[in-house]
Amino acid sequence: MIDLSNYSPAEPKHIGWLRAQGVPVVAIANAAPIRVANGFIADDGRFEDGHGQCHLVFAEAEDAVFWQPRENRVGTALGRSFALGEDAVTNPGTYAFDNNLNLWASPIDWLISGCDGCFVLDWSRAWSRLQDVPRVAVAERLLPLYRARMKPPRGPETFVLREKQAVAA
Repeated sequence: MIDLSNYSPAEPKHIGWLRAQGVPVVAIANAAPIRVANGFIADDGRFEDGHGQCHLVFAEAEDAVFWQPRENRVGTALGRSFALGEDAVTNPGTYAFDNNLNLWASPIDWLISGCDGCFVLDWSRAWSRLQDVPRVAVAERLLPLYRARMKPPRGPETFVLREKQAVAA
C-alpha cells in the first residue's frame, strides 16, 4: 500500500461535504483513510503535488487515487490503479449469494453506494481486469463505454500455414 502520510487527513469540512452529497458514514469509514492534497492532474493522468485545487485522496493496494470533485477529474500517484475500489474485483465476497460487481459512473456514485463495487479509472485495462468476473452491474450511463471496452484487445494479424499434400505416384 502506498504511504499517504505526506497528505493531510480529511478535515470536517470535507467529511461534511461528502455527507451533504449523500455519502453514508459507513462509506467514509470503508474508504478511510481519506486524505486531501493540493495539486493538479497532469495530462498523463498522474497527480502532481503543489499549487492547485484540493483533491480527495483514496488509498488503493498499489497506488493512490486523487479526485477533484468540482471538475470531477481523477488521477493516480503511480498509474498502477485501474479502478477506485479495485479490491472488489478479486474479492470472492463481492460475488457471494449471486451478487454483482457494481461499476459506478463517478467517484461520488461509488461513495454513495457505500464503496460497493468500483469506479473504473482506466478503461484501456478493463478487459484484462474484468474478463473473468462472473457478474457485473453497470451504471446505465456507462453502458456504451462498457460495451465498447469489454471486447478483447485486437490480436495479432493471423496467417494460415498450408500443409503440403502428398501426391500419389
